[in-house]
Amino acid sequence: MADLALAPPAIRPSRWLAALKRGGARLWVGAAVVALLVLVAASAPFLAPHDPLEQDLMLAQLPPSWVAGGDPAYLFGTDSLGRCVLSRLIYAARTAVLVALIAATLAALIGIALGLLAGSFGGWVDQGISRLIDVWMAFPPVLLSIVLAAVIGAGLTSVIAAIVLVDWTRFARVVRAETMVQLTRDYAAAARVIGMSRAKLLRLEILPNLVPLLITLLAVEMGIAILVEVILSFVGISVAGDTPTWGGMISEGRQIVYQAPWIMALPIACIITSVIGLNLLGDGLRIALDPVQRS
Repeated sequence: MADLALAPPAIRPSRWLAALKRGGARLWVGAAVVALLVLVAASAPFLAPHDPLEQDLMLAQLPPSWVAGGDPAYLFGTDSLGRCVLSRLIYAARTAVLVALIAATLAALIGIALGLLAGSFGGWVDQGISRLIDVWMAFPPVLLSIVLAAVIGAGLTSVIAAIVLVDWTRFARVVRAETMVQLTRDYAAAARVIGMSRAKLLRLEILPNLVPLLITLLAVEMGIAILVEVILSFVGISVAGDTPTWGGMISEGRQIVYQAPWIMALPIACIITSVIGLNLLGDGLRIALDPVQRS
């Protein structure tokens, strides 16, 4: 009995550690890819071996350094103007990360707010917001983004605004449906019985239960934002000037794909890796944070 009394209490694993274990390989791989993307974007001036705008026509279309005729000073070769492809890929990551973070966050804030209003108030509020969502989603999202960006004008702000104006509906529709479901649960009814206000109920009870779903949506939306920015830069209505973008590099490489395929293939690989990483991270976080799967 004495030994039992003096025995130290069992050490329970921390909640965060347990959540990370639940996330599994998807969470770790996705987090690694996204962390690498953010690190490259934040450290572009230090990682880029050359000025991404520096031109040297004498070095135009150099192949990657591991291919015959390549130059070790240009690891991924050069484009048709003799600019370092690796440096342009690194600086283009800054544009992609910036657009993904700002556009996805703003779209989420607008969509969550409208979704909570529609799902909790019902009546004419729900009908008005639902009709607005239906009308807005009737337009092809990519085409609408291109039209909005063209009307607003070229520039990073225009790209972000176009993505936000199109993609808030994705959050609003899902949040509205989930809010209506959560309000039928016993815990929501108990909160109303004890006199909890509607705003406090949404903030303290409903919204925390939507966090796993919202994180997944946010990660997916960041990947979509990157794709939309790539499309807009591909057609020439994204950032102004010579700012490197993955879409712009694909557009340039498309014209000389048979002579220098690496110019188009490398940014495509960056886009695919980034989008897959964001999707894996979102899915892993959803599993890790899902209250149903907590032990």
